[in-house]
Formats: sequence, C-alpha cells, structure tokens
Amino acid sequence: MALNFTWSKHCKEGLMTKERPSLDNQVYTDFKNYKSADLSDFNNDVRTKSMLLISVIIPHFNDLNNLDECLRLLAAQTIAADRFEVIVADNNSRCGFVAVREMCSDRAIVVPAPLQGAGEARNAGVKASRGRYLAFIDSDCRPANDWLECGIAALAVADMVGGRVDIEFEDEKNITPVEAFEAVFAFNFKRYIEKQGFSGSGNMFVPRHIFEKVGGFRLGVSEDVDWGRRAVAMGFRWKYAPNVKVSHPARREWEDLCRKWRRVIRESYMLAKNSPMGRVHWMLRSWLVLFSPVIHVMNVLRSPRLVGLGNRLNAIGILFRIRWWRFVESHRVLIGDLLST
Repeated sequence: MALNFTWSKHCKEGLMTKERPSLDNQVYTDFKNYKSADLSDFNNDVRTKSMLLISVIIPHFNDLNNLDECLRLLAAQTIAADRFEVIVADNNSRCGFVAVREMCSDRAIVVPAPLQGAGEARNAGVKASRGRYLAFIDSDCRPANDWLECGIAALAVADMVGGRVDIEFEDEKNITPVEAFEAVFAFNFKRYIEKQGFSGSGNMFVPRHIFEKVGGFRLGVSEDVDWGRRAVAMGFRWKYAPNVKVSHPARREWEDLCRKWRRVIRESYMLAKNSPMGRVHWMLRSWLVLFSPVIHVMNVLRSPRLVGLGNRLNAIGILFRIRWWRFVESHRVLIGDLLST
C-alpha cells in the first residue's frame, strides 16, 4: 500500500547528518512504501492485528484535562490519521476507567493498567499496541503538530530518539519562583541523552523490535533511566533530536516541585543501591548536590529563558532551597533503608 506522505522541510533538516545509518533503516522504506511487516518478533496478542506505522503510548493517572489537550494535539498531526494509533493506559485513576474511556471517545484506545506506576502503564500500552514504531509521551505534554513526522524521520539515523521539551508558563508576565527555576533546569533532554545515556519517556521514539529486545520498563525504579541505560548496554544508540518537540507546563508551586523530587529520589535510590558501592556513591552524590548551586548559579544568570533580574533572583533562591531539600531527602531515604534492613 502506498503511503501518501511528504517530508516537511523541518523534518528533512533532522536527516541532514553524516552519522552512520541506523540499524533500523527500514524507516526509509516505511515512508516510501508501506509494506506488511514480519510479525515473528512481536507479542502473541499483537500478531493477529494489522500493522500500523506508529503507536503513541500515553500513561494516564488523574489527569483528564491535560490528557484531553494532548489528544486534541495528536489529532492534528501531519501524519495521516490512519497511519498511527493512540493508546491510553489508565493507571487506576480516581474518576474510574469508564470516565477515562468516555473522555477519550474515538480519539484513543483506552486500556487498564492495574499495576501502579507509569512504567507499568507504558508496558500495558505497548502490549495493546500494533505499530512498528513506538512513540512515548506523557498526558501532560503537548506535542507539536509535526511531532510524529519528525520523530520517525530522526529514527532514520539512530536506533532510539529523544526530543526537546519546552517549558510553558501559565502567565508569561507573572511567573512564580518555581516556574523560573523550572525554565532553567527542567527537562534537559539533550544532557540526559548525550551525557547520561537515557531519554525521558515523555518524548521518546523506539522501534518495536528494539523495545522488545531490551524488555519493558521495570517497576519501582527511575524507569526511563533504567530502560535507556539497559538499551545502551545492549549496543543501541540514542540520538537527541531538537526538532522533535513537545511542551510541558512548568510546575508553579514549591509543593509541586517537592512532590516531583520525592518520587525521583525514591526511584533513583532503588536503582542506585543495587550497584556496587551503590549506597556510598549515593551519599557522595548527595553532598555534590548540596554544593552544586554555587556552580549552577551561572546557568540562571546566563539563561535566555528568563527575562528580568527579579525572575533570575527568584530562580536562584529556589535553586539553593531545592538542592538543600534534595540533600536532606536523599539522606532520609538512605537512613530509612538502612534501618529497615
């Protein structure tokens, strides 16, 4: 079946590179001529389904308004609607599964994910999907209208792709101190991918066969960090693609920031403690975090994302405060674990 599709100029630019071709160069063929795929490596429950080009996987938990906006933007993608599907994996939302399904209507396939955790929800979504490629996004992310097109284009020169995440403010003229901090330090996917060996799962593209070789997301750890590094250990390559864009609302209040870091610290500790000298490295790292604001103040002062001295001073205040909070919380988690063993 011919795929009536034309590359946008924006996504062509993402392919102008001297990098070696991806191990998954089938992506070129998929865009030129949509062929039947070999289903031999797929899950049993997928083998009987007709193939699509790409499946969008969205974990959902108590976030109907943001999910509704995400689905609206996915419906406006530059790829034809019959070339992709959207899978929403609901993770025991308080409103109930039926309410989530009714809100999604025919814009998405909604499946239950009874085991709590975003990683388990993503696994449930993948299991229900039928695309050759998998695009992971969170319910509170807003994809650009060419997000899918550019993500697939980037896979032509890489095994796995992570894109850019821009921060959105509720009121550009009156941003809170936490929003100012987030504008500088949140969602640095370029550093995650190029320096740390993983992509955040709120903007991530992976061929299905690679996902299945690496295995699903693990429960109880920083699942995107863990998954990305397992993939790298197996020889697969990440690529940061700045034209694969989503946006995300900045956290506005201190409690929101603490809630995020409480979860991240707990999951990161569970991942770190199982490595050799893991607890020792954890303690040393927490001390580095405590003193890191002295260096990172320059990031705030130089950031093009902030306008005005007041916003920069507010961001610096949150920088010192949250790093102290993370230092204390990291030790609390470590001591609690030691006392429980």
